[in-house]
Amino acid sequence: MALGWLSRIFARQSSAPADLRDLQVHIGYRFRNHTLLEQALKHRSYVYARQGTGVESNERLEYLGAAVLDLLVAEFLYREYEDLREGDLTQMKSLVVSRTILAAKARSIDLDHFILLSAEERRAGGAVQPSILADGLEAVSGAIYLDGGLEAARRTVHDVLLQDFEEMHTREDFVNFKSRLLEHTQSQGSGHPKYHVHNEDGPDHNKLFSVNVSVTGETLGSGQGRSKKEAQQMAARDALKRLGQL
Repeated sequence: MALGWLSRIFARQSSAPADLRDLQVHIGYRFRNHTLLEQALKHRSYVYARQGTGVESNERLEYLGAAVLDLLVAEFLYREYEDLREGDLTQMKSLVVSRTILAAKARSIDLDHFILLSAEERRAGGAVQPSILADGLEAVSGAIYLDGGLEAARRTVHDVLLQDFEEMHTREDFVNFKSRLLEHTQSQGSGHPKYHVHNEDGPDHNKLFSVNVSVTGETLGSGQGRSKKEAQQMAARDALKRLGQL
C-alpha cells in the first residue's frame, strides 16, 4: 500500500526516498500505525525547522526504545550464556547497546536514508552521525514495541541487532579494551589504570599519539593512534595481552 503521507513529507527532502516500505522490509516488521514510525524518524532539527515542539520529535520514543533494548538484550544474554556471571553479562550488554554498535546496525538497515532531518542538519552530515543513527534505532525499537508489543520488538531486536552477536563481541573495532582492563585491574584489587601521553608526532591535523598505561606505577602496555582515545585503546589492548587476558 502506498504511504501518501510519507510521500508528502519526503517531497521536502530530495535526498530521501518516496516511502518507508523498504525500511519496513529491512527491519522485518510492518507497522499498523504508520504515525509511530514517522515520529520515530523525526530528529529534533526536523521538528524545530517546522516550528514544532520537542515533544513532537523522536526523543520520547528514543527514551522508551532504549529501555526496550536494555531488557531484550539482557534477556538474550541471560538465556544464551548460562555460565557467565553478572559482570560479564553487563559488559556484553554494554557493547551491544553502545552508540558504535547501534549506529552500525542502523546503517545496515539504511536508516540513514530515512531519518528526517532539517536541511541544515542533513547538509552538515547529520544522516551519518553515530549519535543520530543510534538514537534513531532506539526510537524505531520503541515504536515497534508500542505498535506490536514485546514479542514483535523481540523478533526485530534479534534479527537486526543480535543475529551476529558471536562475531560482534569478538571484533576488535567494537571492543572497549579500556573497560576490560579497568574491570580486570579492579578485580585484582589494583585500582584504576593511568594513561600517559609520552609522545606526539606529526602536524596538528595528522598527529600520531603514543600512550603508556600503568597500574600502581608499573607500565603494563603501550599503544599508538591518531587520537588520544585510539592510542589509549591500543595501550589497554597491549596490557591485556601481556596480562594473558586476550
